Amino acid sequence: MSKDKKKTSLSYRLFWPIRNEKWQPITIPVVSILVSFIVAAIVILLLGKNPIQAFYNLFQGAGIFPKATYAGYKSLLTDFLSLLDAMTPLVFASLAVAVALRAGLFNIGVSGQMLFSGFLATIIVGYSGLDAIIAKPLVLLIGMVAGGLMGGLVGWLKYKFNIHEVVTTIMLNYIAQYVISFFIHMYYIDPVSRQSKYITEAARLTLVNVEFANLKMDIPLGFILAIVVAIFIKFLLDKTVVGLEIKAVGSNRDAAKYTGIKVGSNMVLAMIISGGLAGLAGVTYYLGDFASIQPKVLTSIGFDSIAVALLGNSHPIGIIFSSFLVSIIDQGSTYMSSQAGIRQEIASVIIGLILLFSACGAYVKHKVSRLKEKEVDRKDSES
Repeated sequence: MSKDKKKTSLSYRLFWPIRNEKWQPITIPVVSILVSFIVAAIVILLLGKNPIQAFYNLFQGAGIFPKATYAGYKSLLTDFLSLLDAMTPLVFASLAVAVALRAGLFNIGVSGQMLFSGFLATIIVGYSGLDAIIAKPLVLLIGMVAGGLMGGLVGWLKYKFNIHEVVTTIMLNYIAQYVISFFIHMYYIDPVSRQSKYITEAARLTLVNVEFANLKMDIPLGFILAIVVAIFIKFLLDKTVVGLEIKAVGSNRDAAKYTGIKVGSNMVLAMIISGGLAGLAGVTYYLGDFASIQPKVLTSIGFDSIAVALLGNSHPIGIIFSSFLVSIIDQGSTYMSSQAGIRQEIASVIIGLILLFSACGAYVKHKVSRLKEKEVDRKDSES
């Protein structure tokens, strides 16, 4: 056997965990996560720390493993519920990115859409004094409508004037950030916190400090909705005409147009759905996990959601699991830092590595496909 053929055969064997194309949507993200943690472990070792202990502390801080001690009214359960609370807007935001990607669009304006939706819901419902039974559904409705309008504007500008969605979403991020900051400072500022005034408990989508079994828990009402919406989005994209048309537009706009699909209207529709999901992320963040808005600040969730969507292969169910993992890393970083003596930025390094290796997924698929072809040729030449 020649040297090149031996090299090809060895490479083919090394890729055995991801050779099956049917399972690649699962195996490639899993391998990406494992490689990311291995590289992070090497970085932690270079810092002179124990990576196993650091990762254990990370999971302790996120409410996956129990801590040695807890403060009053706190336990593993309360930490885990806080994790789900933080995870909820990330699921919605990542679904927003995934829907846009399905249409061949890149919604980098999720943070701005979240802020706009959260602000409108805050001033319309958050300060209204409405009863909870009316306020909470109204918050969700306003979030969807506000986000959908902002996303639809991006889609319309793309369709009507061919303005790239990355440009418009970035610009709208800044417009939302500074215009809303102006209104907060002028009319809604809290003189103590220097953030917007706190909303009423009736309008909040997280039940705070609920006492049960001698514990005080934060219960995220939007979490179950996030799971239901993810399942619905999967059904919409995979089993309906709308979903198939959006996918066709994302795959090849010219071919879609040739078959009679209205490319422009489907692009606008995809961005309306994407914006609506971002709006749900905004209200579950600003009127859920938090109860006020910090001026001049865009939440990082809108940008983290890009990594989460890529890690989940833009698959709604995969996004639930990838959101869970990224939320664990984010929520557990503070405790890991205090217990293992490692800077919190290591958590950002891990997330960055996961994004990096996930982004290489298309190349890995291509590489495996080429190796398969060469392996078949090698076997044919030997027989």
